[in-house]
Amino acid sequence: MSVRAAGSTGKLAGRTALVTGGGRGIGRGIAERLGREGARVAVHYGSDEASAKATVASIEEAGGAAFAIGQELGVPGDAAALWEAFDAHADGLDILVNNAGIGASRPFATIEEAEYDRIFAVNTKAPFFLAQLGAERLRDGGRIVNVSSGLSKAAAMPELIAYAMSKSALDAFTRYLSKVLGPRGITVNTVAPGIVDTDINAGWLRGDADAWAGAAAMAALGGVGTPPEIADVVAFLVSDDARWVTGDWIDATGGSLA
Repeated sequence: MSVRAAGSTGKLAGRTALVTGGGRGIGRGIAERLGREGARVAVHYGSDEASAKATVASIEEAGGAAFAIGQELGVPGDAAALWEAFDAHADGLDILVNNAGIGASRPFATIEEAEYDRIFAVNTKAPFFLAQLGAERLRDGGRIVNVSSGLSKAAAMPELIAYAMSKSALDAFTRYLSKVLGPRGITVNTVAPGIVDTDINAGWLRGDADAWAGAAAMAALGGVGTPPEIADVVAFLVSDDARWVTGDWIDATGGSLA
């Protein structure tokens, strides 16, 4: 089965990418950006099939190629089932973007064990086994990007302790996996966004002028991030231009950590 989109051009022409959580927010921005660069994009979704299909349609309308695959993450056998769905559409992989993630804002004393386990299962365990089982599909010279969070290195926010811990574990995974896959020319990097204007953040960010101003003031660049801005960083890391960058943690917070 050919993985090249007919007539595709761009830096990623002829390559196949998988973006987990690619139907919304940052994931959608990444999927659309890679599609514009010529990659054939597998848009993964957990439960929101409509959003994933909308992302596929957006990529196709722009002249790219994409398909949607659904699989809940954070459950036993999730990685194997996701790759089985992927294999029905493509015969190899060049780019894996572990973007899907969940979090909860809770006081430390109220976080229950099941919620803690769920956060780590989606944010840390799923990327681990997606990379492990995906390694046999990933072509030499391929790319893995793990989407983390500036919270793993920012000033501590106690109500996000479990989420930040899970992302810190993902950061460590990036460094170690880069050593494992480096001999094959495969790079592994982390992109860490700050506050980004997505539908997930809409409830507290868009409708509150003070919240928006406070978020913008945190960034040295004086604004709130957008999915396309994060996607541009990912597009660089998966391109040939970043072939000598691996095991790194890329601050994409707009200078919130400065």
